[in-house]
Amino acid sequence: MNLPNLLTISRIPLMFIVVALMYAHFQWAATAAFWLFIAAALTDWLDGKIARERGLVSAFGRFMDSVIDKVLVIGVMIALVNGDYFGGYNIVAMMLLLCILCREFAISGLRMAAATKGHIVEADAGGKVKTFVQLNAIGWLIGARMFSHDFPELFTGSGGGWVVGVRVIGMGLFALSALLTITSGWSYFRRHGHVLMS
Repeated sequence: MNLPNLLTISRIPLMFIVVALMYAHFQWAATAAFWLFIAAALTDWLDGKIARERGLVSAFGRFMDSVIDKVLVIGVMIALVNGDYFGGYNIVAMMLLLCILCREFAISGLRMAAATKGHIVEADAGGKVKTFVQLNAIGWLIGARMFSHDFPELFTGSGGGWVVGVRVIGMGLFALSALLTITSGWSYFRRHGHVLMS
């Protein structure tokens, strides 16, 4: 349990706290959810940076980093859809989330099949871009809720359109992340699908 692996694992309790705050109704809950999610997202970058710089890269870290990314992203995305963060487009958001879930379970199965044969399927460039866009989409959507709930005096009148704009950006990134999720999943199966055939 070196520092990079501890940072990786820390995203699981942070996910539970963020989701709880997303459902809470007390003052500044939305703001706390936003900044704790940003902190969790930054650990995704920081754990890899520390592991490479200190020579602490491990099989556990390479495997669990991508798994815990999925736990964080999917957990918060479910809370987003269930918490009406999509301005009335919840059905569309749910369909996109189901596409993301199907892909993530399929890739997890591929990784487990590869692991039984001594192979580690690490995140490639497409998977990292997908995760980056997913984290950004979540950040914009939680940010819109933060602005509307905790800083309403700043965005009343014409400023209210600014909050809607933040939400629209988040929704657009959410749709893009679903598309990238599908295309990167296809890329994984094209390069590593042979482990399922042998």
